[in-house]
Amino acid sequence: MQKNILDPFADKLVCRALIKHGQISRDQAKEIYQKKDRLWEMIEKNKAERLKNIPAGVKIINPTTIVDVIVALKLNRADNPSLELDEDAVFQSLALEWGQSYQKIDPLELDLNLVTTTIPRSFAMKHLMLPIGIKSGHLIVATSNPFNTEAITDIKRVCHMPVKTVVSSKTDIIRIIDEMFGFKRSIAQAEIYFTGPVVDLGNLEQYVRLKSIDELPANDQHIVNAVNHLLSYAFDQRASDIHIEPKRESLLVRMRIDGVLHTVYKLPKKVHSAIISRIKNLSRLDMAEKRRPQDGRIKTDKGDAEVEIRVSTVPVAFGEKVVMRIMDPQILFQDLEDLGFTKLDFERYNRMIQRPHGMVLVCGPTGSGKSTTLYSTLRRLSTPQINITTIEDPIEMVHEEFNQIAVQPAVGVTFSTIIRNILRQDPDIIMVGELRDLDTAQNAIQAALTGHLVLSTLHTNDAPSAIIRLLDIGIPYFLVQAVLTGCVSQRLVRKICPKCIESYEIATEELRRMGLEIRMSGNVTLYRGKGCLQCRGTGYFGRTSVYEVLPYSKQLRKLTTLETDLMAITHQAKVEKLVSLRDNAIKKMLDGVTSLEDVLRVTWEHEEE
Repeated sequence: MQKNILDPFADKLVCRALIKHGQISRDQAKEIYQKKDRLWEMIEKNKAERLKNIPAGVKIINPTTIVDVIVALKLNRADNPSLELDEDAVFQSLALEWGQSYQKIDPLELDLNLVTTTIPRSFAMKHLMLPIGIKSGHLIVATSNPFNTEAITDIKRVCHMPVKTVVSSKTDIIRIIDEMFGFKRSIAQAEIYFTGPVVDLGNLEQYVRLKSIDELPANDQHIVNAVNHLLSYAFDQRASDIHIEPKRESLLVRMRIDGVLHTVYKLPKKVHSAIISRIKNLSRLDMAEKRRPQDGRIKTDKGDAEVEIRVSTVPVAFGEKVVMRIMDPQILFQDLEDLGFTKLDFERYNRMIQRPHGMVLVCGPTGSGKSTTLYSTLRRLSTPQINITTIEDPIEMVHEEFNQIAVQPAVGVTFSTIIRNILRQDPDIIMVGELRDLDTAQNAIQAALTGHLVLSTLHTNDAPSAIIRLLDIGIPYFLVQAVLTGCVSQRLVRKICPKCIESYEIATEELRRMGLEIRMSGNVTLYRGKGCLQCRGTGYFGRTSVYEVLPYSKQLRKLTTLETDLMAITHQAKVEKLVSLRDNAIKKMLDGVTSLEDVLRVTWEHEEE
């Protein structure tokens, strides 16, 4: 364990760099020296176990260094004790000391072909070097050791262009090499099964193939590995949806993260049918049916938790498109207090759902978090003494405490028909996925009239509009007066990344010009994310809900007539201290939860209307 003083990972050099850049104190440096021998042995033992699983012929030059010891200690950073001194922070300081740029590798920004075809996997693993892009005629190579000049020279000679190194953490480099080269190998092996030009033009154009070619089976190991990789990758990136989109000559894979779609892979069109068949096989869909839309589901593991994936296929111009919605129980089932309610709105909502009968409506467009609110509410209300029955299209997350019924129009099980049967099942609480038409709404109202608490959703822009929507569907005003308990409208805003949040000042006059009413004068302090390693430079990490809670009061009942006026209802709601979506979003903005840009993005349309 004796280190050469010229070694960039020499114990003293690394600790001095971390002290110099404020990452550790001198006392922490002493702690590192005291504990390093014991930790060193433990790290070496763990590494030996992992190396047993490395494929033959793939050698990793990854000697244990003082960096591994420091990361294993999980120290608090000296400059910010609330943060842990992780591997990224250590290599950032070392990059500064070495006069190099540090780069957190964002898998979403990488070009699969560039990464996997520039240098062989064995070379990448041996030297822990990863080509991540081309900029200004230079190949950008991420490495944990920029002083490995021999390997850098070899890369220059092979790719015939100058190389610029950036420093990245060892763990990131090893993980990306494993993922990228493993996925590429699966796709490449799958392609071998096909010969000839790409002639699968999907549904848009017909092509007569004179010589039949056997399709790659869905249980082929390479396709199994490729689909498994896509799912694991989506879990790692916190994706809510995976889109697999066939184009004329390629297959596009996109993922929605924090509400925004990112293009992840561009794959050969040849593997399209095999990947779709594998997904259909997993979700128990008809693999031979390619002309009609189908819906299915997959249940799998995400760490220690089970995750359900809702699968939807639909024929498009160049084949079948698949969208997989990841239903994470950690997101769907949350404590109501953590969803984003203000104290006043939470009290109002809690009173609504604690009533023994009536109807509570949750409103908002698709993707606004209504399912999370409803599932979290049902879990809060669920006790051994209560019978909860849901009617859904489809069942988004199976939960054993609820009796969940899936709508199946093909056999006559629709929202409207099944409610009649449910009433003979002795329910206490009924959740109807959506009030889509008059028949469904009438049956739901009958359930509420006969002593049940009914929860459902409507697609309206705000809470007062839900009352008008019920009347527009065709519900008599006196039935609305009799059963409605309250309406909730909601949206999702992105949360500012806690690791890179910064404050800035802006004039209230400027905010008013944007349509944001701030009850103060002069300047106010707002917050935004600078962009960091954790949030991949976006400035956002995760999402939270913004609510508008409207209890259905006696005065609102009086205003609900044959000639109900939305303006009158909205005015009365404000008189009764309704806090609008925009006002609640502004409060989250002032509290540093979300940004000015997200408040304008989420609420401008609602306010305009």
